[in-house]
Amino acid sequence: MGKLKITAMQHMEKEESTHPQWGRRTFITNVMKTAGIAALLKVPGLTIAAGKQPLPNTYTVKDVIDLILREIPNAPFPNTVDTLKNGNPDQKVTGIITTMFPTVKVIEEAVKRKANFIIAHEPTFYNHLDDKNWVPGSSVVKEKEALLNKYNIAVWRFHDYWHAYRPDGIGYGVLKQTGWLQYWKPGEVTVHIPARPLQAIASHLKRTLGIQQVRVLGNLAQSCSSVTFLPGAAGGQTQMRFAEQEKPDLLIVGELHEWETAEYIRDARQLGHKTALIVLGHSVSEEPGMYWLQEWLQPKITGITVTHIPSGNPFVWI
Repeated sequence: MGKLKITAMQHMEKEESTHPQWGRRTFITNVMKTAGIAALLKVPGLTIAAGKQPLPNTYTVKDVIDLILREIPNAPFPNTVDTLKNGNPDQKVTGIITTMFPTVKVIEEAVKRKANFIIAHEPTFYNHLDDKNWVPGSSVVKEKEALLNKYNIAVWRFHDYWHAYRPDGIGYGVLKQTGWLQYWKPGEVTVHIPARPLQAIASHLKRTLGIQQVRVLGNLAQSCSSVTFLPGAAGGQTQMRFAEQEKPDLLIVGELHEWETAEYIRDARQLGHKTALIVLGHSVSEEPGMYWLQEWLQPKITGITVTHIPSGNPFVWI
């Protein structure tokens, strides 16, 4: 083995000097062919790297969660809604699905893809804490839980941690999808885009985010450059606070309470303020962030496919 090791390492050095972009990969492949995996793991410099992650197809749900949490500042959190909503942390993962809401259709699609681990941004059981008794005796909760158990599917919520990642995983994904990432500065909620009419911005968001319709409050001809973007459900107080602080041309939100932010913007405009409002819808406003999770996570997982399945907008317009 000593002779093989020296010869192999010399061969690698020669390949790397000639073809630095692929020499090491070729070396690993050749050693595996020549002496098998046992020889590979004994090569100096490879033992530690090989031990960092489980071998392909040996991840448990807990392995995947731990892998993700290593990338989140100050994780694990003492108080978080990001807990396992269904399934066993020790079950072997056959495939991973990222999505916004783990809807029945998403679950059925996961089954078709032979994936048994869903990572969802939002609740499984229709309330923030996923309390199954929030509405006592709910038949829908019982049927959905039975569906998950039938196919042995684990569901983990990934909300607080993804927002705590730097950059915020949802915000980054959304700005990347809209093409506005180039105008964004880390830590800021307002982007300064080239000035465009409000109607043109609404059309751009519909096209890039795949939204059928958006709700708009403001003059469609108004030119907008400063845009405060708050996807999801930040809440009326937060939405109005940023409107006051940033004084943007346009405030974009996922969802709102109509009796809070919408009425605030309506009165503000009638009093001479300039801020317009676009309401995208909760799910579609954050979905790109969970798509980016798929792109972010796949390179970290060996031998298991990570797929994004959009939960989509629950509404249609007639």
